[in-house]
Amino acid sequence: MNSREQEEALFEEARQLADASARKAFLDQACAGRTALRTRIDSLLTAGAAAEDFFQAATSGDLTKRLAEGMDWHDVALEDQSALLDGLNNRIGNYKLLQKIGEGGCGVVYMAEQEKPIRRRVALKIIKLGMDTKSVIARFEAERQALAMMDHPNIARVLDAGATETGRPYFVMELVRGIKITDYCNDHQLDTRQRLNLFIQICAAIQHAHQKGIIHRDIKPSNILVTLSDGRPVPKVIDFGIAKAIEVRLTDKTLFTAYEQLIGTPAYMSPEQAAMSEQDVDTRSDIYSLGVLLYELLTGRTPFDPKKLVQDGPEAMRRTLREQEPPRPSTMVTTLLGAELTTMAAQRLAEPPRLISLLRGDLDWIVMKALEKDRKRRYETANRLAMDIECHLNDEPVSARPPSRRYRFQRLVRRNKLVFVAGGAVALALFAGLGASIWLFLQEHDARERAVRAEQQQVQLRREAEEGRLVEMQLRQQAEAREKISEIMMLISQNKFQAADDLLSQVVLSEPTLDGASVMRSLGEWHALQKHWPEAAARYNQLLLINKFDNQDAVTLDYLEYGAVLAEMGDLKKIETLRQDAITRFGSMAFPFADRIIKVSLLLPAPPETITSLSRLFKVTLLSYKKDSSGDQVDTFRSAWECIPLALTEYRRGNFPQAEMWIRRSLTYSDVNPSRVATAHILLAMALQQQHETDTARAELAEGQILVEDYLRTKPDRGNMLHGFWFDWVYAQTLLHEAQGLISPV
Repeated sequence: MNSREQEEALFEEARQLADASARKAFLDQACAGRTALRTRIDSLLTAGAAAEDFFQAATSGDLTKRLAEGMDWHDVALEDQSALLDGLNNRIGNYKLLQKIGEGGCGVVYMAEQEKPIRRRVALKIIKLGMDTKSVIARFEAERQALAMMDHPNIARVLDAGATETGRPYFVMELVRGIKITDYCNDHQLDTRQRLNLFIQICAAIQHAHQKGIIHRDIKPSNILVTLSDGRPVPKVIDFGIAKAIEVRLTDKTLFTAYEQLIGTPAYMSPEQAAMSEQDVDTRSDIYSLGVLLYELLTGRTPFDPKKLVQDGPEAMRRTLREQEPPRPSTMVTTLLGAELTTMAAQRLAEPPRLISLLRGDLDWIVMKALEKDRKRRYETANRLAMDIECHLNDEPVSARPPSRRYRFQRLVRRNKLVFVAGGAVALALFAGLGASIWLFLQEHDARERAVRAEQQQVQLRREAEEGRLVEMQLRQQAEAREKISEIMMLISQNKFQAADDLLSQVVLSEPTLDGASVMRSLGEWHALQKHWPEAAARYNQLLLINKFDNQDAVTLDYLEYGAVLAEMGDLKKIETLRQDAITRFGSMAFPFADRIIKVSLLLPAPPETITSLSRLFKVTLLSYKKDSSGDQVDTFRSAWECIPLALTEYRRGNFPQAEMWIRRSLTYSDVNPSRVATAHILLAMALQQQHETDTARAELAEGQILVEDYLRTKPDRGNMLHGFWFDWVYAQTLLHEAQGLISPV
């Protein structure tokens, strides 16, 4: 029996029990340890009872009238519910409010139905009455611009935003049908490795948001829902940027004092967020919250008891978060009682001793590094945290290590300042008296030796001072660079590209940085769309030099775009350098974007040794094509595009019939992308000409040329997957020039 059948069977059996206490006892036993299953069955029972009440009232005149007007019973029920929608009408703009699905101290979330321009279900979050001040509305508008930039598979997308006729701001978001991540992991008994793989996806989502200048500030299980996509669990981060936009009390679990405001959930809040000092909260606050989430996924507990944090009051809670060190995950597990430990271990498919062994070592130190009180000692980015977890999963060394004895001693001194000051004073007095006696006793004997030592110390101090000045200068330059990069990102978000590019010319990036890479990528593409080819080439060249942290999807796209810029410039020397760099970096790897490296390397004719060095990527692309074009999950878009590099490889090898076969196969796909179709016709013309079919080649060349010329007559923009990105059209145009030189006109 699968999970759906089991759920239906339990629902039917519970529905037959008329007595409420008997029904509760039955469900407590049947759903023990499976919170999400119990919640779904309770919801079904509630809906069933509501449906019975509805049909009992079906004879009422008002209901009969509305049904007679063409409304189905579900819409009637929802319309009745709209009277309870927080004083709102049942419609906001193009959105019909269906039902309330969540509420906090500041906002209310509704399930809504968008009617224009497409019909779909969405989640609509609106500020409560009384909280829609001018400052809140202004922050909402600024935050909307940043949120709209985010596009990541693990982030619930913000689809729209606006304000009601009375000025109450709202967000419209993707409706995520899932359960919070901790319940999903426990209900499905995911082992430690599976939980870590889900967590890595969450880190990627947070990293994407940070690159866009968004800090979540309230990362917790209820803001991370797991849904199924093609049978695979996919975590979705929700409520991105809402806390930052609103900056008032968000939920009944959010602390609030009369003098200042505290944003976040105490158990997941970073020390600097709790301290509410003049020091700004930055992306490393989210790193701390990710550490708390990882702690909970591994142990079933948060580092500090949430109930106790709230009961102790704001000041005690702040002291705990700032000063008290939490136990390591493996230590936390050993403190659980027998039955509790057995249940928790069973949810992770491990015996208690085995689970403790899995946590001890790397995972302990990874979690504790993310939970460092001093944010300078935490992971710099969510990407670095994910990379350490991947190293652990691959049995490679991790960067997280236990704190040194010196660091632990410094922390001990800070926690016990009075004791150490008093003890130090006593020790100082004792040592002073003893030192004076020894000095008097050995004064004449040691005078010369002290003089030599003093001179050596002065030399050492001068050397250390010089080194300190150099380090300080370097740190100052790095800080200034980071500050300017942040200003540049803000200018880009406001579409002030020229001002951003002018400011970037003042920055020297001496180390790899994700924010720097994001800036270079945006400005390189902007220059390319303005046809500033030398400037675009300079930005893409800098991008490839500093881009060490982005994933293969982003990096291989960088190579595609840089190759297109160099092709427009006709700089054969730099194209050859780029080709060799791409082959050196990716030629021996098996990864999903091998076809992009083939396109970059073989856009122009290449020597035999270069074509041979691409053999592995050709095989990887061939295997990917077979996977994408067969089975239950056919990806026609990727399959059609994968035929192009396969044909290009065969053409450069001189296998013209094979090249023709792959091109014709690409043209059979119904997914019509003009840039791909143009490229296919041009390549087909070249292959036919090499087989001495000149008339047919001319006809194919004409079709490809028409598509390219139609595109060039428009004002090119960035493009999209449906009509082709700008660099796809540059590749088609480059091949067109080669084909025109090969095929003589009539």
